[in-house]
Amino acid sequence: MIIVKKRGCSRFFAKNSHQLYNPPPGTIIDHTITHQNWFDFYLISQCARQGTAAPTHFNVIWDRTTFKVDHIQRLTFKLCHLYYNWPGTIRVPMVCQYAHKLSYLVGQSLHQDFNHDLSNKLFYL
Repeated sequence: MIIVKKRGCSRFFAKNSHQLYNPPPGTIIDHTITHQNWFDFYLISQCARQGTAAPTHFNVIWDRTTFKVDHIQRLTFKLCHLYYNWPGTIRVPMVCQYAHKLSYLVGQSLHQDFNHDLSNKLFYL
C-alpha cells in the first residue's frame, strides 16, 4: 500500500557548473531529505514547462511483494505514462488518477446518501 501526496512544498533543482535547472522526468530522490526509518521517496514524473518541477511524495506503508526498492520506484514512474487522456506523463500513477476521476463522477451523479453500514468505517479515505 502506497500513500501518494501531490501537495507539498518541496522543490528540487539540479546543478550544472554554476547554473540551476529543473531535474529531468524520472528523477527519484530517496535519501537525505526522506525519513530514515520509512520507505518513502520523491518522484519528478513530468517536465515543468514553466516554473519549478513539483515532485510527488510516495510513502510505502505496507509491502508484501518481493520487489526491490528500485523496481517499485521504476514501476511507479512507468505508471505515470499510462494515463490515456493525456499525451505525456502525469504527476501521479494512472491508477490514482482514474480513482480520482471515478470518485468525482460518482459524487456528481449519485444523489443519495451513503450506505449507513459505512458510517463507522473510514470509507472516505
